[in-house]
Amino acid sequence: MKTPFRTLIFAFSLISLTACNANSKNKPQDLAVTETVIKTTSKSDNPEIKVALLLDTSNSMDGLIDQAKAQLWKIVNELSYAKCEDKSPNLKIALYEYGNDNLNADEGYLRQVLSFSDDLDEISKSLFSLTTNGGNEYCGKVIKTALNQLDWGNNTEDLKLIFIAGNEPYSQGDVSYKEASKLAHKNDVTVNTIFCGDYNQGIATKWKDGADLTHGNYMAINHNEATVHIASPYDDKILELNKKLNTTYIAYGSAGRKKMEMQAEQDANAMSYNKSNAVSRTVSKSSRLYKNSSWDLVDAEQESDFSYDELKESELPEELKGKSKAEIKTYVEQKSETRKSLQNQIATLNLKRREYIAKQDKGNSSSLESAMLKALKTQAEKKNYKWE
Repeated sequence: MKTPFRTLIFAFSLISLTACNANSKNKPQDLAVTETVIKTTSKSDNPEIKVALLLDTSNSMDGLIDQAKAQLWKIVNELSYAKCEDKSPNLKIALYEYGNDNLNADEGYLRQVLSFSDDLDEISKSLFSLTTNGGNEYCGKVIKTALNQLDWGNNTEDLKLIFIAGNEPYSQGDVSYKEASKLAHKNDVTVNTIFCGDYNQGIATKWKDGADLTHGNYMAINHNEATVHIASPYDDKILELNKKLNTTYIAYGSAGRKKMEMQAEQDANAMSYNKSNAVSRTVSKSSRLYKNSSWDLVDAEQESDFSYDELKESELPEELKGKSKAEIKTYVEQKSETRKSLQNQIATLNLKRREYIAKQDKGNSSSLESAMLKALKTQAEKKNYKWE
């Protein structure tokens, strides 16, 4: 009887330095692309960071999924500081679950929970919705599925990275990991493997070989290590500003109210770990990566194709019903200015918070976050990515 485990794939696609200055060269897409589950809202021409997060939801590895939930906002915040010359990359995240007996056996015990999306609240909700159950875990199958189903784009100058973590033999399943690696290499995708356990055991069970085949990094982590959240003297003030920040959102459209409720729900989920995690989420919410133009008038008004003339009375919140276009515009502008002020205050406090944490942090973590960010920065710097 084999030991159940959880495997996690974390796939990044970063645009390279040359892509910042050159037009994309289109070529026929080699991969099969499925319809997007959650439509993204970004209309920017900036480079993109694409992250596909594939979590094995079999039991025995609850520690890993907890790390993913608890460290999501730290990872998002670190990515928000990335620069490609003078451009700030956009972020999109996809989520799969697999290795769960409740999933379809014919499809390899896997399911796409969320296609590439820039809705950070939706991503958080999807992570917190996952539950574990025993099952079969196939690394080759899930890597190949992620490569085939997700739209990685056809820009040959993109840097595309996969991070896969687990503690069962990498070679399980009827899809060879070597076959999946060849497909990844063909599509310029680098596979980084993270073994949850002893470093040498991961080598023996082919995790290092899986990384080497696409020139990726092999790492080992303690998946049961509790996430360390370092409190700072600035936390309470940042959380106070978060409450004020939430009042600047103007929900509109059929999904507006539900999206605003989801925002509050994900605030609560972050706080369920502890105050410091909730602070990390607040910092994410104040960053350029937190975009809600599909339901928030303040963000929507910033899009190039937005028009007040196209707003329908039925889509407006109660406080704007019966108002003229000029009155609505003034209201949105006031909320926008308030939000910018709050975001600036949070950013200023976060700079002090980061300095404080840097002095307190002993830097000896072997968690998912530390492994991922170390590999990400090492490989991104080869393409001249910089961090602020």
